[in-house]
Amino acid sequence: MAETAALPQMEPYARHVLVCTGGYCTSDRRGRALYSRLAFLLQREGLLFGPHRVKRSEAPCLGVCNGGPIVAVYPEGVWYGHVDTELLERIVVEHLKGGRVVEEAVFHRLAPVAG
Repeated sequence: MAETAALPQMEPYARHVLVCTGGYCTSDRRGRALYSRLAFLLQREGLLFGPHRVKRSEAPCLGVCNGGPIVAVYPEGVWYGHVDTELLERIVVEHLKGGRVVEEAVFHRLAPVAG
């Protein structure tokens, strides 16, 4: 009888943030510093654990290739461009914690799927 591997377990989370850390949208890879800072901000705002936790992931390329660093927030499908440390703080406090999108920094929104 073949042994089956246990399925992975995932704790619930409210949002997932993707940060472009590659060299295409910014030649100096400023996204790497933002990704590191994001962990600190999420911890400070109490968003690392519990039902409102926010997952973070780095991506070498999000396919935009300019206007970076790029930060995308899901499930809303909101994409922010030209993110610096000040804007990242606003995204964490206003959007991720407060539920209010930082509208003036949004350059793309995922279109709702009809159905």
